[in-house]
Amino acid sequence: MSVINLQNIRQAEGLMEELQEVRTKIEQRINLERYSNSQKVVVINGNKIMRICLIAGLSSKEHRDLETIEQIQMSKTSNRIFETLFTLHNLGTVYSAMLKLRYQGLAIDWENAGIKSKIINAEIIRGSKILVNDAVLDEWLLNTVNPGGSTKAGRIPALNLNIGAYEDNIPAMLNLNGKEITNTQILVAGTTGSGKSNLLAVLLNEIRTLSIESQYPVNFLLFDYKGEFSDPANNSWLNLFEVDRTAILDPIASPLPFNPFKEFIGKAQNEINLYSTELATAICAIDNARMSANMSNRLSEAIINSYKRTQNKGVTFDLILKEYIAIQPEKEKDKDDSIKSVLKQLIRTNLFAKEDQIDLIRDSYIVKMDGFPKDGPIAKAIVYFIVSKLNTIYEKLPKQAIDEDCVELRHFTIIDEAHYMLGFDNKPLRDLIAIGRNKGLSIILATQNMDSYKSEYFDFYANAQYPLIMKQQSINDGVIRDLFGVSGNEFQEIKQAISGLQKGELIIKNPTAIALGMGKRYKKIKVSHLI
Repeated sequence: MSVINLQNIRQAEGLMEELQEVRTKIEQRINLERYSNSQKVVVINGNKIMRICLIAGLSSKEHRDLETIEQIQMSKTSNRIFETLFTLHNLGTVYSAMLKLRYQGLAIDWENAGIKSKIINAEIIRGSKILVNDAVLDEWLLNTVNPGGSTKAGRIPALNLNIGAYEDNIPAMLNLNGKEITNTQILVAGTTGSGKSNLLAVLLNEIRTLSIESQYPVNFLLFDYKGEFSDPANNSWLNLFEVDRTAILDPIASPLPFNPFKEFIGKAQNEINLYSTELATAICAIDNARMSANMSNRLSEAIINSYKRTQNKGVTFDLILKEYIAIQPEKEKDKDDSIKSVLKQLIRTNLFAKEDQIDLIRDSYIVKMDGFPKDGPIAKAIVYFIVSKLNTIYEKLPKQAIDEDCVELRHFTIIDEAHYMLGFDNKPLRDLIAIGRNKGLSIILATQNMDSYKSEYFDFYANAQYPLIMKQQSINDGVIRDLFGVSGNEFQEIKQAISGLQKGELIIKNPTAIALGMGKRYKKIKVSHLI
């Protein structure tokens, strides 16, 4: 008999809520009463709790009633159960055998995706009801197994993201880490109301769920400009990304728990000089401040002097301001200029801690940004200096792992409303793309208009594997021509397709058609509805 295909299994409506009680009980039993500041409580991810309950359900010999199973309501948002639930430890054939054993004698069409999904959900729910009994749960948890010998547990997970469906209802997949993929950068362009937030959630949900249980989990850092993902009213969204509210970093509530400035211990003075020039330029660009050549040189000198004070350890905005004032002419010391104004804003808001208390890529974080004007200096400073900090961490990492099929991905940086960070020469953002390519680090940028990605400073389209174009407020003809390599009728066809996009739809390049020079150079995708 053939093995049951356990791909594209949908979740039942309210499945995760159904499992919450047993999930809480397991977490209570495996967690300590207290943890040190450097450790976090253990949280059972969604895949793991579903797998535990599935195994418990299939272990039960109780009668299966197909009529009852048929009544299960499937998710209205088409949430799926990821294949990794079944493939971890190479147990797919075991699940298949157990399913056939438990349902022998019943007329089951195992090729029918609908009934197959209902049966899997029924077994998970059955298992949760078995395990919620304290005595049964304790008996299960006290059993021990031999942890050795999993043949596939250590493999790099294939991050083949299912983000929705093409017009012919074929699953729309984005392959992020196949060895043939040149890079993993994703650009999203869509006006307000186009469905960008849902698309970002779908991308994150797929990336996290496919990788979280492997030895190569992919973490993320999301800049939440609109405050949607960090809103307590949307706490259920966090479960989709396998995080909880400890992942929220709110600069208004407390300083971001790291020093954003580079350390230069054991480095040549020339490196500090170069960094001071870049930093001086950035501080002024953040507030569009105009400065004379004297002011620019003075700020660079102040940064260099600050590093002398700290013996090349990380500096602070306070120290830079003090050193800046120290080298001003006496008559200017008590007067504010544009440099002082920017530095004082950054000091007043107390954005960053003086020392690193977290590692930005070893865990996942959401930076709450809605308390600041999107185009203001504070919001720009937060993103600029965090991206700069990420670069510092990336530089110290070894190259990513590679196996016969896949390349390791470690981390994604997601910048919503990214157009606010693309209007000036943002060197840390460019460096992040360049450095990340060989370190398993990548980026998702989301803007309102597709023309934001091409400026005098950098062509993000030229470096992106997946430009995803959603509904646009205005369409830039030049970007369409450059991006899709079209003219004449083909150009008009793509422009019309973009104009006709509805909420939750997007246009993506069709690389096969572009390579062959025939067929449509784009495909339309209806994105899965998740949030």
